[in-house]
Amino acid sequence: MVENWDTVIIGAGASGLVCAAEAGQRQRQVLVLDHNKRPGQKILMSGGGRCNFTNREVSAEQFISRNPHFCKSALKRFSARNFLDWIRSAGIRYEERDHGQLFCRDKASQILDMLMDACQKTGVTFAMNTEINQVSRHKAVAKNSETTKGQPRFRIRAGRRVLDTESLVIATGGISIPGAGASPLGYRLAEQFGLSVVPPRPGLVPFTLQPGDKKSLQVLAGIAVKAKVSLPDISFTENILFTHRGLSGPVILQVSSYWQPGQAITIDLLPDTDLAATLEEARAAGVKKQVKSLLSDLLPKRLVTTRLPRKTGTIPLGSISREQIARVSSAFHQWEIKPGGTEGNRTAEVTVGGVDTARISSKTFEARDVTGLFFIGEVLDVTGWLGGFNLQWAWSSGWCAGQYV
Repeated sequence: MVENWDTVIIGAGASGLVCAAEAGQRQRQVLVLDHNKRPGQKILMSGGGRCNFTNREVSAEQFISRNPHFCKSALKRFSARNFLDWIRSAGIRYEERDHGQLFCRDKASQILDMLMDACQKTGVTFAMNTEINQVSRHKAVAKNSETTKGQPRFRIRAGRRVLDTESLVIATGGISIPGAGASPLGYRLAEQFGLSVVPPRPGLVPFTLQPGDKKSLQVLAGIAVKAKVSLPDISFTENILFTHRGLSGPVILQVSSYWQPGQAITIDLLPDTDLAATLEEARAAGVKKQVKSLLSDLLPKRLVTTRLPRKTGTIPLGSISREQIARVSSAFHQWEIKPGGTEGNRTAEVTVGGVDTARISSKTFEARDVTGLFFIGEVLDVTGWLGGFNLQWAWSSGWCAGQYV
């Protein structure tokens, strides 16, 4: 027996839940399918269990896409302020951290409960632990007043169920963190219906090191310091963390979304200090303190020892030459490392790339050439920075599509 639905959403994540609630509010009969046992797995994981649900300052500049303008409309129509109003109305306590990041004061499950409550109130139906076996498109045959003859519809075979729907929403997310249920289903469905996919790759992910660097930097494992990390076209300043596997911390995660294999990164370990000027002043004053002592006041000793050029650490500051000053300054301000790679999708927080937005409406999120087919959230080629931007994109794109599906 074929079940008829107004809207079927594949994916019970952040964007899918908001879309479902909005479509349900329009009196649409909505079914949400997901192969996970429970909805909102990544919501629960976000922000270390506190859910970094958005950011005070959200703009298109914090997103990566082949079409940098695509996200503007949705972010304007359903903004961070709109979602914050929803949070407040639900009585969820929140706090602001560095760089405008907004977190739940208590636990991420409050956000999920809020979304599920909105879905329940609008009559949304869920089918969890359900595999999608096949999706096809056909012309409907009029059997009653609710089915329009000749109108293209989608047929989904999910387990033993056969579903027909006028609107099919793909909210399957990216391929990062497969342990949370991530899969490439959304990309396969896009290609099945003639849409192109920007090759997906890990984003917001730690770097691994080349064998030589990994061996020499093992001694730094556990050290975290503020640093500026740069690629040719972009830089970020935040904490860097040295690990047994390589480089991590917020600044590395941010840069990783822009990094291409083979590129070197430049690390400034003293972004708030002009080391050359500091050394020059000490030299002019004839300070007897050793170079390594001054640097150890600014950075952890293990890091100082690793980066100081040979035989310069014990030189009195008053005796250091201008050539040595230049070498020491370069060692700490312009440390160049070529990562061996990234830790991959296993630990990546997001996926960079996805369904090409060139043939997706930025207003409705419907595929321009496939009536009734919608793509929202991370499955699209729109990737946000660390700091609540990716969840805001999920809320914004899901809300906008929910007005049309």
